[in-house]
Amino acid sequence: MSLNRSEKEAVIAEVTSLAAKAQTLVIAEYRGITVADMTKLRADARSKGVSLSVLKNTLARRAVAGTGFEVLADEMTGPLIYGFSEDAVAAAKVVADFAKTNDKLVIRAGAFGGKALDVNGVKQLANIPSKEVLLAQVCGLLMSPMSRTAVVLGALAAKKSEGAAEQAAEPVAA
Repeated sequence: MSLNRSEKEAVIAEVTSLAAKAQTLVIAEYRGITVADMTKLRADARSKGVSLSVLKNTLARRAVAGTGFEVLADEMTGPLIYGFSEDAVAAAKVVADFAKTNDKLVIRAGAFGGKALDVNGVKQLANIPSKEVLLAQVCGLLMSPMSRTAVVLGALAAKKSEGAAEQAAEPVAA
């Protein structure tokens, strides 16, 4: 089914707006994936804030022209699914997790911060913990010195009170 000019312009405008908001783009080849698996992938992506689209490559190239994702223009050949995400790791994580269980989805490339990522780069990006986990780890690191100090002070206070109790229990020699 071919699109007329106005439909193509609408697709380009939509993808351009996605690219403007996104930090990450992951492209993967989806040849041979069943409709049920693709539906499952899209539902998972939607729940994690990732926009997955099957686009004509020429329209995708035009849409990302002038953005940080233009570095992937050479990779945009064949049947591809495009995953845009505002979260830096969400698109990579969704696609890489699905690719682990479905060998028909082949990660082709990705882009983050205006730099092209190869397959291993996308997988490394997918292994970075989420923003919430990283914030929890930072909070834990900040709390660690305070909690250790409290434990040491508590132990000193207990030892001091223990020593005072022993002195009170000793009989005084006259």
